Amino acid sequence: MRLIADLHVHSHYSRATSPAMSPEGLWKWAQLKGISVIGTGDFTHPEWLNELKEKLKPTVEGLYTLKSPYRADDVPLSCASEVYFMLQAEISSIYKKNGKTRKVHSIVLAPNFKVAESVNKKLSKIGNIASDGRPILGLDAKKLLEIVLEASPEAMLIPAHAWTPHFSVFGAVSGFDSLGECFEELTPHISAIETGLSSDPPMNRKLSALDGITLVSNSDAHSLQKLGREANIIDTEISYPGIIEAIRTRKGFEGTIEFFPEEGKYHLDGHRNCGVRLAPEETIHYGYTCPVCRRQLTVGVMHRVDKLADRKKPRKENFKSIIPLAELIAETLGRGVNTKGVQSVYLKLLEALGPEFGILLDVPVKDIERAGGEKLAGAVSKMRKGDIYISPGFDGEYGKVKIFGEEPEKTKKISSKKKKKGCAPQGNLF
Repeated sequence: MRLIADLHVHSHYSRATSPAMSPEGLWKWAQLKGISVIGTGDFTHPEWLNELKEKLKPTVEGLYTLKSPYRADDVPLSCASEVYFMLQAEISSIYKKNGKTRKVHSIVLAPNFKVAESVNKKLSKIGNIASDGRPILGLDAKKLLEIVLEASPEAMLIPAHAWTPHFSVFGAVSGFDSLGECFEELTPHISAIETGLSSDPPMNRKLSALDGITLVSNSDAHSLQKLGREANIIDTEISYPGIIEAIRTRKGFEGTIEFFPEEGKYHLDGHRNCGVRLAPEETIHYGYTCPVCRRQLTVGVMHRVDKLADRKKPRKENFKSIIPLAELIAETLGRGVNTKGVQSVYLKLLEALGPEFGILLDVPVKDIERAGGEKLAGAVSKMRKGDIYISPGFDGEYGKVKIFGEEPEKTKKISSKKKKKGCAPQGNLF
């Protein structure tokens, strides 16, 4: 069965996360988006784990559903479908290795509550797992992998947003140059990495060392509207073993839905405080220091990938890049994405055409035109062709996207080079 899975989200116990990130909220918005399997987020947090136990019940092997779903009128009938939860957490490891401070984030997937509790018990002896939904622990990422495997061979650890400069396995500031350097003899147990918002599969495939690694994409959502801004397309039975086996072997793993990397907030190099955005060659020219304030620049994902790459032409990888439907509606209406007018049109389209992913990827343009008008249909068509404008993100600032007209207003930068047209990204909703 072909399904869409978003396996990295957060709960309302995580820092800077919406209070609406509840099991009920995840259930509702997964249907609006067209997500079949959603991560629970934050199972390491004791109170969130108790809430999950209270509100979820086991269904197909290793997955869960809500005990008491919302009323039917909370979701249009055109979007109503079963939603399955997979137990999932993210852990921040900060530790010293090989003379350098490392900051690595990891996703952990668990097949049942017993395994999740076993992981939690061991982590609670290392640090305070109740301090935040994403706990910060002085724990070597390799040791974390060891704990996960001891809890269950069916559990999985995936390096999160693998290229983010400050908190990832390959990060320019605090990461490693290879998976082996991080996980040593346990490296064969790493079957996948999460590419993150600022990179896409072709960028990752420039590294031959990742040839045996599945490239997964997830939203890392801190609000309900951002669910599915990245996701995975998998053709397998709906069960924990089926999904994990597809990730491990790539049999049935059909590809990913991507946030266009230029829109990611760490794609290029730069210094946000000075409004300086640089391509890798420019950063090298300036000696990795900001040409305005002379402080160190933040090296972005594209630069870091190029530094570790041993290929110029990556092998082909299946993925689709999208812009959230609410952003397309907002531009066609000339209104803010959070306005009632945009939300009203969004729900009207879902009622007429079904979940958001179907509208963005599959619904015929003529049907979109009948339901939402010629301009919106044109926006979806341009997105599917990659006929859009992007002002790339840098140093914590998201890139800016426009579908129609001129390019977005450029952030101050030292280079006079023009930005290129790209294919479709993804960003915020409402």
